[in-house]
Amino acid sequence: MVALTSLSPAPPRPSLTPAAPRRRPSPRGRTYSRSIRILRAATVEDAAPGADDYHSTVRSLNSRGRHVPRKSLGQNYMLNSKVNEELVAAAGVEEGDVVLEIGPGTGSLTAALLEAGATVFAVEKDKHMATLVKDRFGSTERLKVIEEDITKFHIRSHFIPFMKEKHHATEKPAKVVSNLPFNVSTEVVKLLLPMGDVFSVVVLMLQDEMAVRLADASIQTPEYRPINLFVNFYSEPEYKFRVDRENFFPRPKVDGAVISFKLKNSEGYPPVAPKTFFSMVNSAFNGKRKMLRKSLQHLCTSSEIEAALHNIGLPVTARPSDLTLDDFVRLHNHLVEV
Repeated sequence: MVALTSLSPAPPRPSLTPAAPRRRPSPRGRTYSRSIRILRAATVEDAAPGADDYHSTVRSLNSRGRHVPRKSLGQNYMLNSKVNEELVAAAGVEEGDVVLEIGPGTGSLTAALLEAGATVFAVEKDKHMATLVKDRFGSTERLKVIEEDITKFHIRSHFIPFMKEKHHATEKPAKVVSNLPFNVSTEVVKLLLPMGDVFSVVVLMLQDEMAVRLADASIQTPEYRPINLFVNFYSEPEYKFRVDRENFFPRPKVDGAVISFKLKNSEGYPPVAPKTFFSMVNSAFNGKRKMLRKSLQHLCTSSEIEAALHNIGLPVTARPSDLTLDDFVRLHNHLVEV
């Protein structure tokens, strides 16, 4: 096998670049001040690379038998230690915290978490990288590495006992901090956000476009989808900052971004049964351009849907993209009564 250094491009110059505001056409009667404000605030100063730079990353990979990053696993390794420090800071990680990290890769973010005083439970699908991280931090008792696919991993069965052991008898919730493989982003978001009884905050590195979309729940836009309602049902999302693609190896075709989800506990959820609520929401968006009196006909008659829309102050011709989370909750509860 050819050495990885011969397969790799010249070392990039890692830097964090300010996120320029993105302007979308405003629909009638709506503005996008919230999303623009988030993007303008989401900047950090240019940062020089730390110990986990291009050359040390290549050396680490070569030490495991010239292991080439696998595109199928979404492996893009972070080359800028400053970004890892910003990720840790965004989650407010402090001494004694228990943190779930997904896809630790070469352990660059793991190092920043341990440096902050956290105990880390790392889940890594790639056996080569799991071994690399174990070897790198073999002397610490504040790290446990599990070789497993996070989308198939039962967090409650395996992580909660670990958390209780490390927190001893305290009720302090854990945190999630991860430079997430881009190809499992949506699955992981759906897996973690309903776990407000376990985690207080989830901070993830995602594709920039996806992070913007999840943080902005503006209605009447092409990007408005059921995932926006899901995110805001279970959490309070906040776009933190953009990370230029030059900070990753291999360099992806898109920039990354850090987003934070402050999780709600069950008392903070809207007053609906989540299963039936999201079943209705998904049905509504299956015919996104259809009026709700058409797309929800399998639940109630058109006249009943029109009456419910009228009762919550919406036009009978409303489409799913016209409704906020609160609107959907009120519509659901009216239809349940019918």
